Amino acid sequence: MATTTLQMKHNDPLYSLLRDGKIQDFNDAITKGQRSDLTNCDFRGLSLRGLNADGLDLRGCYFRQSDLRGIDFSNCNLDGASINGAKISGTLFPPELSPEEITLSLLHGTRMRYRASSS
Repeated sequence: MATTTLQMKHNDPLYSLLRDGKIQDFNDAITKGQRSDLTNCDFRGLSLRGLNADGLDLRGCYFRQSDLRGIDFSNCNLDGASINGAKISGTLFPPELSPEEITLSLLHGTRMRYRASSS
């Protein structure tokens, strides 16, 4: 089984904006077309309230104890992400994540896995 290595992408200006709590600056940069690789990033303990997550690839990210309240993740990729102890009131998750996966990750820190699509 492969292990995921969390990344502190210090040289990535958009990741740095999120780490520094500059959510609106991040949103503005994304709106202007800037791109960033946010897979496997460490967001533990950060407040990301107000984040525009539309279309973001957040696979493998670690959100332990983060404030994710009110974020709409419904159109982004959270496969393999963990939300242990995060604040998630009002948060929307992708439909591919079952309520059980979300609950297990929230309570026990398991990595969320997308359910297979039924065709």
